[in-house]
This record gives sequence, structure tokens and C-alpha cells, in this order.
Amino acid sequence: MKRGRALKHDHRPPRGPKLSLLGRDYELPRSRPLRVAIGIVLVFLGLLGFLPVLGFWMIPLGLLVLSYEFHVVRRLRRRTVVRWERRKARKKRP
Repeated sequence: MKRGRALKHDHRPPRGPKLSLLGRDYELPRSRPLRVAIGIVLVFLGLLGFLPVLGFWMIPLGLLVLSYEFHVVRRLRRRTVVRWERRKARKKRP
């Protein structure tokens, strides 16, 4: 028997990226093609938001999912977050 450090056996599979939305964390699929497909479908269905059941709320959600994969969308998301935080800080000041 070997002496030394005990090996940790963690049998949990590695997790995919997490999406934080409205104070909750949602786990995205580990498969990159599946995440891209989900994002594209959400954006496309959001464009049909004038139809019943579908809504324009799907567009920002789809862009948020795609922001984990594409730097152009990620940059847009980060700029939006910075603007939003600055706006909140301005409103908070007396």
C-alpha cells in the first residue's frame, strides 16, 4: 500500500457553463453545438414574437446563450452590463 496523499475520487461529470439570470443560475448543456442551436432557435422564435405563445423576450435570452460561444455577442453583452451598472449608479447618487 502506498503512503502519502490520499486521492480524491470525484465521480461527478464536469459541468457546463452557467447562465446567471435574475439572481438564479441555470446550467447550460456541455455540448457546444447544442448551446449554439438553443441560442439560434431562441433568437429565431423571438423574431416571431408577434405570434401567440412566442415572445420578443426570447431574443435577448438567445443572445445571452450565444454570448458564451461568440466573442462578438459576448462583447455586446459586456457593454450592455457596463452601461446598465453606470445608469444604476447615476440614479443612486443624490
